[in-house]
Amino acid sequence: MARIELFEKHPLQYEQWFDRHKFAYEAELQAIKKLLPQRGKGLEIGVGSGRFAAPLGIKLGLEPSKKMMEIAQGRGIEVIGGVGESLPFRNSQFDFAAMVTTICFLDNIEVAFNEAYRVLKHGGCLIIGFIDKDSPIGQLYQRHKDENVFYRVATFYSVKQVVSCLRKAGFKRFNFTQTIFHNLAEIKGIELVKEGYGEGSFVVVRAMK
Repeated sequence: MARIELFEKHPLQYEQWFDRHKFAYEAELQAIKKLLPQRGKGLEIGVGSGRFAAPLGIKLGLEPSKKMMEIAQGRGIEVIGGVGESLPFRNSQFDFAAMVTTICFLDNIEVAFNEAYRVLKHGGCLIIGFIDKDSPIGQLYQRHKDENVFYRVATFYSVKQVVSCLRKAGFKRFNFTQTIFHNLAEIKGIELVKEGYGEGSFVVVRAMK
């Protein structure tokens, strides 16, 4: 998560996406909520501006960008500086951890998953929300990658790639939700949330330690 410069330079552009695509954003929140534990000590890794942590009730975040950190703190999140590949926490501290639209900006997804596994308690879970590389929006983002200030440095993953990396880190018992079944420009209301993956462009996976 060392690709910090873009978030330092363009925090308003990042924030404006959520305002322009409020229905897609709300659908993503609903897809995460279906798999997110209702209680316990949680952490969002790559909390960004707190757009997900705040409405999801996650009180603690990790973030390398100072600009993003300031915005998240303004939303009531306690934010610690750091990267996903080197979490500044002791072993077995958290009941759950979340990474939402974070994995595409990680420098090393396998190391980050190992770190998440380390800081989770036995029976804890990691929740990952991401754009599926094989989905219509995933393919669109890749085709126009160089035109987007953020996605030009992003690495997109398929569901199978993410699950494979999670298995290598020791995770098991996977559950999935999916949403965003249309192109963003066509969405005029909150999209449905379904179980599984393979149809929706935004996928959430919950993996257990």
